[in-house]
Amino acid sequence: MIAKLTGVVDSVGTDWVVVDVNGVGYQVACSNRTLSRMAVGERRALVVETFIRDDRITLYGFADAGERDWFRLLTTIQGVGSRLALSILGVLDPDQLTRAIAAQDKTALTRADGVGPKVAARIVNELKDKVGNLTLGASAAAPAAGGKAAPAAGGPDNMVMADAVSALVNLGYGRSEAFGAVVAAGRKLGDGAGVSELIRHGLKELSQ
Repeated sequence: MIAKLTGVVDSVGTDWVVVDVNGVGYQVACSNRTLSRMAVGERRALVVETFIRDDRITLYGFADAGERDWFRLLTTIQGVGSRLALSILGVLDPDQLTRAIAAQDKTALTRADGVGPKVAARIVNELKDKVGNLTLGASAAAPAAGGKAAPAAGGPDNMVMADAVSALVNLGYGRSEAFGAVVAAGRKLGDGAGVSELIRHGLKELSQ
């Protein structure tokens, strides 16, 4: 099984790249985000996931192990195949995807081609308890029961953080970015931070 390829980029297509490794060209399917880093003639390394079917072998390439780990997780969801997983990873990097799942932000997921509300809801529901086990992002705090955002260790309680997130969403920010800003603010402020403090510091985080 091929797990990594390092070579010269030979050609780039709409959803694939050919990597020349010592004279052998490997065609690898990639997300748009990974493809944007590929330039013909440059030397690149790809983390690879190998799919073996009865009639063919397909290679999927990723810029880093974090993207590959999310690909593996996404393809465990019913209705999410390899192409759809790449579509999601093309619009959300691993950290953004972690925040979207933690914040239960279905809208962020529907930005990917082929992901409708039902599929987005299924992804969030099935993965929300797993994001805490991923080492893909600093703000990957899993939501508590009832959709409340879980605080970082030593931070404000769930209800206070949920109210601060709701306030930022009402100001026009996306749920994922609001969640990430409040988590970051909560870590800086620590225990005892109130809603108004979290909102104020959350806005500072969002402005950076």
